[in-house]
Amino acid sequence: MPYQQHHSLSRATQFDKPNLIMQLFTPRDMKLVIKQPLFSLIDPSSRERKMVGSANGATDLSSEMEVDAFRRLFPLRFHERHLLESVRPDARSLGKARETSLALGAVASADGSALAKIGCTTMLAAIKMEVMTPSKEAPDEGCVAIDFHMPPICSPIVRPGRPAEAAPVASKQLSDTIISSGMIDLKELSLVSGKAAWMAYLDIYCLDADGALFDAALLAAAAAFSHLQIPVVSLNDDGRIVVVSKENGEKPKNKPVNEEKRKLKLRSIPFALTCILHKNYILADPTAEEESIMDTLITIVLDTSCQLVSLYKPGGPALAYESVLQDCIALSRQRVKELQKILNEAILDMDVD
Repeated sequence: MPYQQHHSLSRATQFDKPNLIMQLFTPRDMKLVIKQPLFSLIDPSSRERKMVGSANGATDLSSEMEVDAFRRLFPLRFHERHLLESVRPDARSLGKARETSLALGAVASADGSALAKIGCTTMLAAIKMEVMTPSKEAPDEGCVAIDFHMPPICSPIVRPGRPAEAAPVASKQLSDTIISSGMIDLKELSLVSGKAAWMAYLDIYCLDADGALFDAALLAAAAAFSHLQIPVVSLNDDGRIVVVSKENGEKPKNKPVNEEKRKLKLRSIPFALTCILHKNYILADPTAEEESIMDTLITIVLDTSCQLVSLYKPGGPALAYESVLQDCIALSRQRVKELQKILNEAILDMDVD
């Protein structure tokens, strides 16, 4: 997974600050000296300054290569150096999530679709509706089937020809979260009691895996269901439910079961926030690099009323203090408000179009 771009060091010579000197030894006792003001490592505007003069430009390029080498060789120490200043390599504060965007209707052939981006992490969700025979245990309910896909293009970790180990785990986690949250009333998917109901096939494709995959996948899923339009169906002469295609000017011979495409009424929409716990620090919305070097991950899912839906912690040391969990939930509540606003804006933009 490509590392997040760190900030340019072009302002290194413009500040009269004490130099940070870190001496590191290789197994062959070869010394690597990185000589660079810490301020230039974390200043978010440093990358936007142009190099001044050819001599300064050469020095800045050399310093940038040295810092990049240090980051690759000692990633944990590199990040901990930033944590001491309560900032991250991408200039975010510890509790701040990455820039998030949503686009509804990304797949024209789907009944509902959405493209979600959190930082570089990108998810494409698409829903296809099919008529099925409901089960005897729930004759008045439809079903939702969720599949999470991680093609090799999403990450160097995923090998061609080998299914990603995280994919089935994410599929199960997404399915459990969506059903348990009560976002979808399965009875709304019923057509004819005991005879016909809708099966919603939700496929989520990870296009870029740069951390917090579940957060982005759940956001894409919620957005796709918000965009979903249930097709028009009617009964044929044999008493079977058939989908009516109005694009070809087709007119149903019998009265349609539903006169026009309709939206699915969503109730409490779940949103997720993943945090990393490292020493005394809590990092919200981690990147893939941060996830790879810090062990303790925790994902909290809250609905739009900020009620706890689920809490997921895949291994790592036990939480020593209840206050840590409370701090994570507080960050999640703030994140729910942000994501709900982004989703509402995306729906409004789609309605205007």
